[in-house]
Amino acid sequence: MSTLGALPFLKPVHLRSPRSSPGGQRRHTLPASEFRCLSPEDAVSVFEIEREAFISVSGDCPLHLDEIRHFLNLCPELSLGWFEEGRLVAFIIGSLWDQDRLSQAALTLHKPRGTAVHIHVLAVHRTFRQQGKGSILMWRYLQYLRCLPFARRALLMCEDFLVPFYRKCGFEALGPCEVTVGELAFVEMQHPVRGHAFMRRNSGC
Repeated sequence: MSTLGALPFLKPVHLRSPRSSPGGQRRHTLPASEFRCLSPEDAVSVFEIEREAFISVSGDCPLHLDEIRHFLNLCPELSLGWFEEGRLVAFIIGSLWDQDRLSQAALTLHKPRGTAVHIHVLAVHRTFRQQGKGSILMWRYLQYLRCLPFARRALLMCEDFLVPFYRKCGFEALGPCEVTVGELAFVEMQHPVRGHAFMRRNSGC
């Protein structure tokens, strides 16, 4: 069995029963709500959501389309998408990092032997914002990371106005981040990820 197939947090979650035809036979319908790792085929949908979410706020995107494809080819298992009836509505993209703190190189590199998961971006489609989906997706992502034997902590960088949101998700601020993008400065934050053995005993991983 593959690692992903064994993880309960990535199994489709059906929020309503499939509809039945008048004759009592079930018609095929897409899952009302599904969480799964992203693939390179999802890259365009990811970029469209990200571009709309970030361009108006900061004038740039954390990841451009070629970088999204890069990470979804190298480490799709460190991404998570939320789909509503087959449509991507929110996502997280991560990669592995092998140092205590993030550096400029962390923006583009995936370190396969790393134990820190660098969360590059979390974004929600504009029509699904203000519904708590960002918090729910981050919670599921952190639960998923706890099932990965190599993951020890999650790292991210964000602007000051997002620090309260990530604090509510359980992250703690480490201080100013070394990474800058143009004139933008960031706060670096981390969240511990418990060991694989603990989660196997307590969550069915």
